[in-house]
Amino acid sequence: MKKFIFVLLCLNSYLIFSQVQDDKNLSEDSVLGKKIKPSIDLYKIYSLEKDTTYVDTSLTIKDEYKYNYLRKDVFGLMPFANEGHTYNTLNFGLIKKDVLPNIGFTAKHFNYLEARDIKYYSVPTPLTELYYKTVMEQGQSLDAFLTINVKQNLNFSIAYKGLRSIGKYINNISSAGNFRFTTSYFTEDKRYFLNAHFTGQDISNQENGGITDTSLFESSEDPYNERDRLDVYFRNATSLLKGNRFFIDHSFKLNKTNPNSLVFTHQFKQEYKFFEFSQPTVSDRFGAAFSSAIKNKTRFNTLYNKLGVGYKTKKLGHLEFFIDDTNYNYYYNSFVYGGSGAIVVPNAISDRINMFGGNYTYFANKLTAKLQVTQAITKQAISNIEATAKYVINSDYQFEFQYKKLNSLPNLNFTLNQSNYVDYNWYNKFKNEKLNQFSFSALTKWLNASVQYKVLNDHLYFDNTTNDITKLTIKPFQYDKTINYLSVNVNKEVKLWKLGLDVTVLYQKVDQASEIINVPDLTARSTLYFSDYVFQKAMLIQTGVTFQYFSEYFGNDYNPLIGEFYVQNEKRIGNFPMFDFFVNARIRQARIYLKAEHFNSAWTGYNFYSAPNYPYRDFMVRFGLEWNFFK
Repeated sequence: MKKFIFVLLCLNSYLIFSQVQDDKNLSEDSVLGKKIKPSIDLYKIYSLEKDTTYVDTSLTIKDEYKYNYLRKDVFGLMPFANEGHTYNTLNFGLIKKDVLPNIGFTAKHFNYLEARDIKYYSVPTPLTELYYKTVMEQGQSLDAFLTINVKQNLNFSIAYKGLRSIGKYINNISSAGNFRFTTSYFTEDKRYFLNAHFTGQDISNQENGGITDTSLFESSEDPYNERDRLDVYFRNATSLLKGNRFFIDHSFKLNKTNPNSLVFTHQFKQEYKFFEFSQPTVSDRFGAAFSSAIKNKTRFNTLYNKLGVGYKTKKLGHLEFFIDDTNYNYYYNSFVYGGSGAIVVPNAISDRINMFGGNYTYFANKLTAKLQVTQAITKQAISNIEATAKYVINSDYQFEFQYKKLNSLPNLNFTLNQSNYVDYNWYNKFKNEKLNQFSFSALTKWLNASVQYKVLNDHLYFDNTTNDITKLTIKPFQYDKTINYLSVNVNKEVKLWKLGLDVTVLYQKVDQASEIINVPDLTARSTLYFSDYVFQKAMLIQTGVTFQYFSEYFGNDYNPLIGEFYVQNEKRIGNFPMFDFFVNARIRQARIYLKAEHFNSAWTGYNFYSAPNYPYRDFMVRFGLEWNFFK
């Protein structure tokens, strides 16, 4: 990572001094011999769906919430003790499901950047962003990014996020790297557009399986207030998720000048990833094993192509029809044989899926409506319908409605899994999962609120058949009844003088015959803060206290062997307060952060858990910065 940062800084210096100025491109203009800095809204950030935002160097309470390892607001996620480990999902509404099958191992994917997460850029001058934050023990978290337009119509960006943190507990090291390279191009007549990226990612965690005796943690008497004195289930287990992806999205407009024109589109994705669990010493917590050492490796290759033809009109919107082709291979390098010598667990699942669909986008004065329908035309009975309507009255009032009907294939680790542990080998033929989802959100100057209602059928989940946390025999199951899920999220920020109060409350309710989807009824976050300029307005100071809470419930537990959370109904977690004190500052384009995390941990009892035998973080002080350089 140090070598990458050195190369990045050298490249940035070279680009600064070598960029050719052109009064027709995005570079600085000159008036009467004086340089005029480009407007901040010229530093544009694009998503794959062509949504546009701008570089933001302000310091608001939303920036405080996003200053974390995932670089986004993590309300509804409960982090584990060490940075870079997994998150327990408190808000079930955050879980997304795709129509096509994925590799699975979802607990390892929180920091894995999918194609939809990659951003593209257009900037008038070279832009660099540096993110740094201290971690729990002996390490750091760093995200370095550089983008430049070598021409007005050609942009490159390169970025690397690296992490290493030893953590407070035995066998708990986190180490991760996310490399991203993007390019964007369009022709001068704006008929052809191209976005492409390459990612190389690896996420490694030492896995200790949690602490063996929670009573020692809850008493936290000497010497067990030193967390490395607490015994854990595994002392030499490691999990690794690694993947490379190459992605292209491009389009060509047939007519040069007429706004009503045919548009041809193409998407291409090639991705290889694998999940590996290694353990030199067998643990009886997972049952009997075929060998004296464990090394499980699951591989996944996918090749995706999507061809479309659309018709864009200025008044009637955009209509497109497309066909896509997905080839995937999910495989192991071995078979599992039964007592008779027959193969009981195959080594691979390979398939080809073709889908046909269309989407329509309509723009009115204040209304944007979108409809997308896809249906498999091969043997797989999968389909997806998505409808969205957004009505913007003005900046104070915005309303959005969404509907989704999904008939999707199971993630592949539900169907096939191989392991050196005997009980973790299976081959299943599950039904498709069905989802009907309704969402409504309202952003007003009085209150921000959102409601989500889901109806799930044939829901897939993992469960521990022993119902004993010391003995884990996790198997996939399919629930044959209907599950109804409702969530209501309300947020309001109030400002008075130099004080601000930001409150978010999430209410969730599940209607089900058995306890399959367990969520806390109430999840809350409240921040009281003070903001003001000091040093003749050269620095903006922001300081305050954040309170977080979720009600007691049967939280899902984590199984590192399969990289998944599983349902448990034996131990409740929650009903403990979490207080953070922060002091942040902004000087020009630099934001400095200092936080005392969970400073109440020693006062309010040691009953704080992220999962049933995984304690949450103790009190610690962390600091860091975000810094943008525009030349």
